Amino acid sequence: MSRIQTTFDALQARGHKALIPYVTAGFPQADITPDLMHAMVAAGADVIELGVPFSDPMADGPVIQRAGEKALTLGIGMGQVLAMVKTFRERDDRTPVVLMGYANPVERYDLIHGANAFVCDAAAAGVDGVLVVDYPPEECRDFAQRLKAAGLDLIFLLAPTSTEERMAQVAELASGYVYYVSLKGVTGAGHLDTASVEAALPRIRRHVKIPVGVGFGIRDAQTAVAVSRVADAVVIGTKIIQLIENLPRAEAIAECGRFLAEVRSALNQSAA
Repeated sequence: MSRIQTTFDALQARGHKALIPYVTAGFPQADITPDLMHAMVAAGADVIELGVPFSDPMADGPVIQRAGEKALTLGIGMGQVLAMVKTFRERDDRTPVVLMGYANPVERYDLIHGANAFVCDAAAAGVDGVLVVDYPPEECRDFAQRLKAAGLDLIFLLAPTSTEERMAQVAELASGYVYYVSLKGVTGAGHLDTASVEAALPRIRRHVKIPVGVGFGIRDAQTAVAVSRVADAVVIGTKIIQLIENLPRAEAIAECGRFLAEVRSALNQSAA
């Protein structure tokens, strides 16, 4: 059983929902990420999504784009991201880590290091799941099989525009959890409409039997609690990047922990 499934099973047994923060690896300082991840866990994070910097992040809004650009200028690539996860694992062998990014860095890593190197090295580093934004299910069956053989989960995005056919395709390959993008557009865009999320989740669950997390537009404890009433997890990324992007290292870690602890407390009170 994967760390992701174990985590969701334990939360479900307690009647709690997962808190999944996202941060771009190597941002805002090149060496901050493992310590930032530990602070997230201490504040109540259940799963961590770690963004792999890429020069053309088509699904990301300006805030996360800036974070990726900054990390790239600091020399952060896939090799450095895997090293960060390995460092994190020296002190935490429990919290699931999901790499979120694009096909180019994955495929480039294999070109440099050899066929299937990414999957093998990600598993060795302690990665638990992978979400590749531009890998649709019909084009990544082989990748899904290789991840599964290495004990890694393949996570997919679903959106308000996803068809019944796409949901069925995702359900066939996905493991760990599915990430429902609550808004049309890029990360950080628009205003979260919790009523539309509430209406969409039963439709998704007709196909998808694993947990469903919801992200895009969750900016505070109030919206996190609203989403948690219908979803299995809440994913928060853009707000965290905004909070830490102009702070020195120690202050960024403290501010991220403070914000997530506030959200975690609100989620726990809502579940009580």
